[in-house]
Amino acid sequence: MSERIAVVVGAGGPLGGATARVLAGAGYAVVGVDRNEEGLKGLPDGIRREAGDATDPAAAKSLIDRIAAQAGPPEVLVNTIGTFRLGEAVTATPEDLRLLMDVNLGAALWLSQAVVPHMRQLGKGSIVHVSARPGTDPTAGMAAYSLSKAALSHLVRILDLELRPQGIRVNAVAPQLIDTPVNRTAFPPDLLAHATEPEAVANVIAFLAGDLAAPVSGAIVPAYGA
Repeated sequence: MSERIAVVVGAGGPLGGATARVLAGAGYAVVGVDRNEEGLKGLPDGIRREAGDATDPAAAKSLIDRIAAQAGPPEVLVNTIGTFRLGEAVTATPEDLRLLMDVNLGAALWLSQAVVPHMRQLGKGSIVHVSARPGTDPTAGMAAYSLSKAALSHLVRILDLELRPQGIRVNAVAPQLIDTPVNRTAFPPDLLAHATEPEAVANVIAFLAGDLAAPVSGAIVPAYGA
C-alpha cells in the first residue's frame, strides 16, 4: 500500500504505452488498461495489465474498483483513449456524433467518476485526460471530433472546480497531431512532418500527473509540436 499507483487507460496504444513507460520510470506502480489485450502485450515487464472498455460506465467502475482492491487506490489516472472521424459539420451524422462523444467525452467522465472515491480515500489525486487542439481552436473538416474534444476540455474545467477543494487535480494535455501508425494512414506527409512523437506528449502528461505540477489544475496544456 506504500506504492504510488498510476492507472493508464489506453496503454495498448502508442501514447498510452509511452505514458505507462514514463510513469513507471518515475517510480509509480503502473497498471495499463486497454480493451485491446494484444496491445497490452507490448508493455514492459513490471507494468500490470488489465483489459476493459472504459466507454461503458459500469465497466469503467468495475475496472477501477478491481485495480484499487488488488493494487491499492490509484493516486494517478491518465486517460489517453480517443477516436476521430474526419467530416464537415454539414455532413456529420448522428452515428459520428454519438461515437465521438461516447469515446472522447464519455470515457473521461466515467473514469473520473470511478476513480474519485479512491482518491478521496487517499486524500489526494491527479487526473490527466487527453484533449486536442481542435477542441480549443475550431478546425474545418473535423466537426464532430472538435465538438467532442471541446466538451472534454470543458469537462476538465468543471471537474477542477468540483474536485480541487478535495485535493484532486484535473488537467488535460492538448496535442495537435501525434505521430502514430493510424495517423500516418489518415493524414498527408506535409502535416505529419509537424507531428509530435508520443514520448514527447507522454512527458508532458507525466509532469501534469506528478508533484512538480502540484499548483496546476484545470489547465489544458498545449502540446502542438513544431
